[in-house]
Amino acid sequence: MDEFVPDLDDFSGVLSVRRGTDVLGEWATGIADRTAGVANTPETRFGLASGTKTFTAVSLLSLVADGSLSLQTRAREVLGDDLPLVADDVTIDHLLTHTSGIGDYLDEEVDALAPLSVPAQQLDSTPAYLAMLDGFPTKFAAGERFSYCNGGYVVLAVIAERVSGVPFADLVARRVFGPAGMAASGFFRSDLLPPGTAVGYLDDGRSNVFALPVLGSGDGGAYSTGADLHRFWLGLVAGRMLPPELVALAIQPVTPDADEGMGYGRGIWLEGDHLLLAGGDHGVTVVSRHDPVTGTTSSALANRGAPTFARARKAMEAALAGGIVGAPS
Repeated sequence: MDEFVPDLDDFSGVLSVRRGTDVLGEWATGIADRTAGVANTPETRFGLASGTKTFTAVSLLSLVADGSLSLQTRAREVLGDDLPLVADDVTIDHLLTHTSGIGDYLDEEVDALAPLSVPAQQLDSTPAYLAMLDGFPTKFAAGERFSYCNGGYVVLAVIAERVSGVPFADLVARRVFGPAGMAASGFFRSDLLPPGTAVGYLDDGRSNVFALPVLGSGDGGAYSTGADLHRFWLGLVAGRMLPPELVALAIQPVTPDADEGMGYGRGIWLEGDHLLLAGGDHGVTVVSRHDPVTGTTSSALANRGAPTFARARKAMEAALAGGIVGAPS
């Protein structure tokens, strides 16, 4: 097979293809920090937007594994008097599978890039999101259908904090990042990014610091690298975070066709045999695709609005067809 040469025109980010401990190909382009003039590198951390939901789901399933929750635990049992418009019959599983029917503070069926309803700097902890989540009436009865729900995953983070007694970011670090060996990953304040982290940029050249919560929660806001996303998938499949029966539930196609032919399990998108983590928001786009049969991961992470889905898919196809994709950059 000829050496794979990716299309990186108008791309600012990293395309990474790995199998086991091998780097099959890794390309970095664009600027991580325009003010400082720092270029993206294969080690750069990128915001994951809704890719974070995969980590949220695994964290909740780990609480199920240790008996702190069950999939049939009703959200109301933990929420108490908070968020009174969340229906009494909504369960953890409804929230995980986007079948809860609860009203969404960011309803992507209406506007996927709607502005925040509160100042970004006020959203500095998971409990701080409660005011923004409140006041949205039920869309449909729990279990009726799939409807992607950002707010539902923040509700999951609220529930996880309350039953574990651990702040959500710390919980994900303990139950996902640590067991998977994802040392570069975390939830960072957008106004205090650590060195080696890409700033997200809007189409007009401004940073996204006022467009997204200053600190992420269950529906978005984690940061990671191409290498760490590969470690995540390997750790998930190997059972380092969840027992086999819960890994099977995570990748079970609860909704066989949730969007453009892709299925959805519990926090994980499914296309054929491949497992996907995906997200897009102001100044952030990411897709990480994993083939559990070969242990191959193809991830495209960008710090601006840029197509990542097709790039990750083409790189995976090249890897599966010929093994070695290309020399690391």
